[in-house]
Amino acid sequence: MGNEASTERVTLHGVELEVRRVGSGSTLLFLHGFQPVEPEASFLSLLGRRAAVVAPSHPGFGASTRPKDFESVYDLLNLYSAFIETLPGKVTLVGASFGGWLAAELAVRSCARIERLVLVDALGIKVGPRDVPDILDIFNTHPAKVKAATWADPNKAPDLDAMTDAQLVSRHRNWESLSLYGWHPYLHNPRLSYWLDRISVPTLVLWGAQDGIVKPAYGEAYAKRIPGARFAQIAGAGHHPELEQPDHFADHVLGFLA
Repeated sequence: MGNEASTERVTLHGVELEVRRVGSGSTLLFLHGFQPVEPEASFLSLLGRRAAVVAPSHPGFGASTRPKDFESVYDLLNLYSAFIETLPGKVTLVGASFGGWLAAELAVRSCARIERLVLVDALGIKVGPRDVPDILDIFNTHPAKVKAATWADPNKAPDLDAMTDAQLVSRHRNWESLSLYGWHPYLHNPRLSYWLDRISVPTLVLWGAQDGIVKPAYGEAYAKRIPGARFAQIAGAGHHPELEQPDHFADHVLGFLA
């Protein structure tokens, strides 16, 4: 396969997943964050130079269906556990933001099919005192503040005014699905931090140096809870280094694989 992403449909447990594929080599499963991966995202083709990248859209995101009552992280984890079993050999699991939470949970449950783990500005744990929020409340904070916290360069944020009606509807559906999965407790599992020391594969925790959604100190705390994990920052990037600094992001990930 070349370095142009193709899109297919995969049906598993009654869920029809939209799946992007690009590249060849060992399998790299990418779990996205607040929005699904666009087929033209340059980091996909960059990773595809050295890996067979598989990037599904979570149920309820993009063109993936979400069955009735499929509404918890528990459902997502069971689905992706089954999805990993359909992939050839061992996989490198890369999770970004909300997808990083899912990736960490999957690695805690079993590393039998996971060869390496990369967590990118991952959500999912509680590190500070109970009354101090670790993760910016993206649902109840003014959009301008969320945008400033998300992007090191606000000019790289999606231009909502330039989107078609269909794109805006899809984006709203993605946001609605995210809130359904992560509303309470807010974008984390209170018990995940306790179990992170079960992760037994080489792990890279990668962070945008200007992330204001979950700050680098949160990422360092994440890495310290995983045996042997490495922590690295990407300058000039906020919460989505794979989008703001795709070349540096790919260099970090592919260097880790090597």
